[in-house]
Amino acid sequence: MTSVGTYTIDHSWRLILAGLGLRPADVLRRAGLPGDLLNRERATLTQGEYFRLWRGLEQEAADPALPIRIGEAISGSEVFDPPIFAALCSPDLDTALGRIARYKALTCPMRLDVQVRAHSTTLGLSWLDAREEPPASLLATELVFFVALARLATRARVPPLSVVAPVALEPARAYAAWFGVAPRRGPRPELAFAAADARRPFLTANEGMWRSFEPDLQRRLAELDAGSSTSDRVRAALVELLPGGAASIEAVAARLGASSRTLQRRLKDEGQTFQDVLARTREELADHYLGSTALSSAEISFLLGFEDPNSFFRAFHAWTGTTPERARSERLAEGRP
Repeated sequence: MTSVGTYTIDHSWRLILAGLGLRPADVLRRAGLPGDLLNRERATLTQGEYFRLWRGLEQEAADPALPIRIGEAISGSEVFDPPIFAALCSPDLDTALGRIARYKALTCPMRLDVQVRAHSTTLGLSWLDAREEPPASLLATELVFFVALARLATRARVPPLSVVAPVALEPARAYAAWFGVAPRRGPRPELAFAAADARRPFLTANEGMWRSFEPDLQRRLAELDAGSSTSDRVRAALVELLPGGAASIEAVAARLGASSRTLQRRLKDEGQTFQDVLARTREELADHYLGSTALSSAEISFLLGFEDPNSFFRAFHAWTGTTPERARSERLAEGRP
């Protein structure tokens, strides 16, 4: 995954605060951050500072429905930082979520897990450094944001199929009314959209504009990844590529902008091989899917980029000495997530 580092705070923060009737200086003072932070050309924060900024915003706003207010402000605005504006240029929500998942780490210490299936699209959220709990308002705002994005781009009141959060979203009635569905508790933040809504055409689609944004986003992501090991970057690329069946070193090298030979050499310098990283990534993802989803072994096999379920079964047995079904049953029996 992308290393935990610093994240850019763009000028849209000033616009959002103005829409909420809040003074940036007051929010920054509560957060214990420099008063000129939002006026800097390239302001960056660590994850801890980013969380402090959100806690300062919570305290200054003193409104439990703050995330909904932010969602309403977003829905009425056309001004976004480049990663979000690039998402609006997408042809539909499925494509937009994939693009945001790739570049989210530029502006937030978060990883997105997008699962596109025949009847629905699911978006799971997790933090790059899970040692510190995020502010509740930030968690809720992220869930609100993706729904607001779908509605802004389609000019339709897109209702998610489900909203899941690890904390209670209060006031419950206000969130249920805004989403169009009552949020429920679960182990991680998740949204699910019906396939028809996830593939509803974006009225903001502009492929030419996307092509103009993408090189800069790739450059910024490469700068962020500079502190990551090659094996970490290969793993991050595999997480994105495996659901599409791309498990080759050629596909990963192309995603990272390197040749296969260069990638092999860099991994060797770290005492790794591509097959080692691939197997370890698949094992970690299999463990996650078995523990956190109700996906069948065949579906997990597909998401891990195996050609057929039998190949997955053999690999899983080599990793763990057991079968996927038995591993899941043991988890349930022991009460493990």
